[in-house]
Amino acid sequence: MVRHFRILAGWVVFATVLLAANSSARADDVTVFAAASLRTALDEIGDAFERDTGHRLTRVYAGTPVLARQIAQGAPADVFIAANIDWMDWLEAQGRVVSDTRRDLAGNQLVVIAHGADLSPWNELGGEAWVDILDGRPLAMALVDAVPAGLYGRAALGSLGLWDEVGGHVVQTDNVRAALALVALGEARLGIVYRSDARAEPRVSILGVFPEDSHPRIRYPAARVAGREHAASEALLDYLQSAAAREILRRQGFVVDDD
Repeated sequence: MVRHFRILAGWVVFATVLLAANSSARADDVTVFAAASLRTALDEIGDAFERDTGHRLTRVYAGTPVLARQIAQGAPADVFIAANIDWMDWLEAQGRVVSDTRRDLAGNQLVVIAHGADLSPWNELGGEAWVDILDGRPLAMALVDAVPAGLYGRAALGSLGLWDEVGGHVVQTDNVRAALALVALGEARLGIVYRSDARAEPRVSILGVFPEDSHPRIRYPAARVAGREHAASEALLDYLQSAAAREILRRQGFVVDDD
């Protein structure tokens, strides 16, 4: 039976939204709601954006569905960056993002990680290897029916015929960085996260990369939130596609279009 390891992400986001609302009173401020897997890269990009443009950037991170629902309810985000296209499509259908500002920033790879540094990678992602190393212990994943990393992970396990064998070990978290943290802390033996997440955490090792055709293509669309028109929002969207931002994304383990 799939278990849940719930984190009060919604409450955390709500509190952060209130702070963001207060911090975005000036025209040269911008608030971005971004998928949790972007934290390390976007923190670095955001620092460079502030330095290069003079704008101030407030960053709010959580699982994509949590952020999308907050925006749908009127949260004061200026720019939204999702971890898949479906949630961006959902907001666009409601008129909550501006269609002609949408652009794909990057892609990613889905990997299986284990607690511990410098572990030897698997030769293949066969079921026997999973069962042996799990040995009854948890497999950490983001919510498999809602959060993009969890959706991708369940699709990949199903495609490889592994879900029936390992699904009972799964503990679910509200976002992919929470799943990463469980593995990094040794609370879960294995985890399914993005390559960029694994690159950001020295306490885990990548054991294998899921084939690209085992799950939907991983994309990070960005768009301006409707009704939040100001120069700083446009400046951020432009900066996210700059050579400097793309190099940071690439270095942090994301896939950009010219890779």
